[in-house]
Amino acid sequence: MQDPNGFIDEKVESRLYIGNLDLRITEAALIKMFSPYGNIVSEDFLWHTRGPKRGEPRGFAFIQFSNKEEAKLAKEKMHGRLACGRPLVVRLASEKHLEEAAHNSSRAVGEMTKTGIVGGTSGQMSRSAKIAAIKNKLRTLEEESSSMKKQKQAGTISCNNRVDHTSVKRC
Repeated sequence: MQDPNGFIDEKVESRLYIGNLDLRITEAALIKMFSPYGNIVSEDFLWHTRGPKRGEPRGFAFIQFSNKEEAKLAKEKMHGRLACGRPLVVRLASEKHLEEAAHNSSRAVGEMTKTGIVGGTSGQMSRSAKIAAIKNKLRTLEEESSSMKKQKQAGTISCNNRVDHTSVKRC
């Protein structure tokens, strides 16, 4: 999001990603929470558009402030703050994008090197390496499945379906 001269766009630096939103938080409530920190230019509250959750909130949003100072202040004050019992994740939208890209690329490289399936100079897996990786994954899944069956037969798995309503706070 840099211009040809290497400067980062002011609009990008003043846009916040807000994550870990409780599904009960509305657009109006979100704007009300962030408006004390500056002039909100726009707000994008994301919704599921298809599937069984269609029409439900996705649990994150973006807020655009008029300048980067307001956005940084809101980030400092709101990151980690509890909203409906959940800590908000507030980052500059550009940080979120960069962090996800770094996480995804490092995870993919880590998985490939961990299983030893990188082959050749192009970084692609050979056919035999793919087969070996699939066999290893299948073996792991079968072992997990058999250990779960043994635990069920032994009666070591216990489920607590009781909900403690005294600790639930309403928004």
